[in-house]
Amino acid sequence: MGEVYTVKVEEARAATHEKPSAGPVYRCIYAKDALMDLPSHFESPWDFFRDTTMKCPNNPMLGRRQKTDSKVGPYKWMTYKEAYDAAIRMGSSMRGRGVNPGDRCGIYGSNCPEWIITMEACNSYGVINVPLYDSLGPNAVEFIINLAEISIAFVQDNKIPSVLSCLDRCSTLKTIVSFGNVSTTQKKEAEELGASCISWGEFLELGNLDLDLPLKYKTNICTIMYTSGTTGEPKGVIIKNEAFMAEVLSIDQILLLTDKVATEDDVYFSFLPLAHVYDQIIETYCIYKGSSIGFWQGDIRFLMEDVQALKPTIFCGVPRVYDRVYAGINSKISSGGALRSTLFQYAYNYKLGYLEKGLPQDKAAPLFDRLVFDKIKQALGGRVRLLLSGAAPLPSHVEEFLRVTFGATLSQGYGLTESCGGCFSAIGNVFSMLGTVGVPMTTIEARLESVPEMGYDALSNEARGEICLRGNTLFSGYHKRQDLTEEVLVDGWFHTGDIGEWQPNGAMKIIDRKKNIFKLSQGEYVAVENIESKYLRCPLITSIWVYGNSFESFLVAVVVPEKKAIEDWAVKHDLTDDFKSLCENVKARKYILDELNNTGKKHQLRGFELLKAVHLEPIPFDMERDLITPTFKLRRPQLIKQYKDRIDQLYKEAKATLV
Repeated sequence: MGEVYTVKVEEARAATHEKPSAGPVYRCIYAKDALMDLPSHFESPWDFFRDTTMKCPNNPMLGRRQKTDSKVGPYKWMTYKEAYDAAIRMGSSMRGRGVNPGDRCGIYGSNCPEWIITMEACNSYGVINVPLYDSLGPNAVEFIINLAEISIAFVQDNKIPSVLSCLDRCSTLKTIVSFGNVSTTQKKEAEELGASCISWGEFLELGNLDLDLPLKYKTNICTIMYTSGTTGEPKGVIIKNEAFMAEVLSIDQILLLTDKVATEDDVYFSFLPLAHVYDQIIETYCIYKGSSIGFWQGDIRFLMEDVQALKPTIFCGVPRVYDRVYAGINSKISSGGALRSTLFQYAYNYKLGYLEKGLPQDKAAPLFDRLVFDKIKQALGGRVRLLLSGAAPLPSHVEEFLRVTFGATLSQGYGLTESCGGCFSAIGNVFSMLGTVGVPMTTIEARLESVPEMGYDALSNEARGEICLRGNTLFSGYHKRQDLTEEVLVDGWFHTGDIGEWQPNGAMKIIDRKKNIFKLSQGEYVAVENIESKYLRCPLITSIWVYGNSFESFLVAVVVPEKKAIEDWAVKHDLTDDFKSLCENVKARKYILDELNNTGKKHQLRGFELLKAVHLEPIPFDMERDLITPTFKLRRPQLIKQYKDRIDQLYKEAKATLV
């Protein structure tokens, strides 16, 4: 079977009438006898930045491409010392405007040097940073500003109008600082509402380098990070300094024991949203190790062009990005002719065979790495040595392809905002972990709890159940929502809502979701019942089942249309077909799809919540086929089974129109 990478900590708890049965508690073998704790000399993430600046002040830290006359040039860099001084000045300016330790500072915009400097300014003065992320839904920014009682917000230039538009309803927000410039009109508009709107340069000048920094403590709150809620309202996840720092250090520990830690020579490509814990943790790790961080332009059209210009050594992606890389490379291989394709496939199978036998990445096929796969590495600039994937499951065929062809170790991980990012991570050079999310991080213990209503038994040989976590990198509750906190934190265990299955080598495989909420391949959460309730407001339908999964980037649906509505549409188009035939009519399907999406937009559904294709079902969902309960709730597993072929066809059709 090979090496087992987890160790049992506690035996399974027997089932009682009060609680579901739970499987044994496990931790990673690299945690040894105890979970990794935070060293005593660290108090806050500011210590990482300060220590690195003292060690390598002139190392390039933050870089972005220079634009002149609509032309984009090479990356220009700010050193650690320059960024450190800017963070101190910004923190000093905040202090001068009455922002004190423990107060909340909003950060709103795309990844850029100003984002990181603002984050570090908050760290320097003990201010809590609160990312503002508009894709959480309509009015999310206003909701977060008010709930978190944000008094100052640093905002990307093009986001300032949306902040000003809700300023009269945000009584705590008194200062808006632009990442760039502000217009006279914007300044005046803010002043009329009792606030100030200031440019980055002006605010920087208000600060100084001489102010004493306040003491910071492990137990201080580092960030309140908002994440999707099933009810539509974002939830504020409270993360303390000790949890945030322990997560960063656990990444370093895993890489030290299994791969190679980041160094001052490494370059990281920043494009995943800093408003998510995943990227904020990774960038803080890079800062801890003195690595350089290069930012994308903020435009998906130029993403790969930015990668080529930066040539990163560390690349964090999500399945949707890796899928595009995979598709692009395969297209080039196929267009290269039969001989090239044959040679590539031979080299691929040769290296795959040795990886499966347990050889590490650099020893499996070094000759083919140089002669065949080196050109493939150029898709990400040619220098990547470490690939990380998270946010949603990475398709196994894509993961295998990347492991074989990129000459880099690849680790797929699993985590939540509530676990401070990664709580499981695959070990890069252990090929048998392909298709899994790996083992618990060294700060986390995990167990499975049975979910009888879904047929999952944590105590069976299959060892399947809800993943529950405890450890040093868990959140400290939801901001002002003790009720929600108590729902998911039970007896010291955080209930993730994800269904996992332990593998023989100790790795975890995610196989299901306990509640009707799932992620799309780009990492967006979808609360499907909430979406269906809004589509049901469309008068042209009687029932709808919306479907999506973590391997696809969009939603499709099976819809039972209102018979009269379809027949009225048919009369207008001079059609005399019966109802069943009309449901198969391509134009009728398009008509219902458009009307559903119009309804969705009217009720403020987000772009990724709109439908790309529908199947019209003339027969209502019924109990005879076990598609609904006696109370008319949808039976989703049965619906998937009933309509699997239709769903596959819908995705095929939709993708064909997107090409």
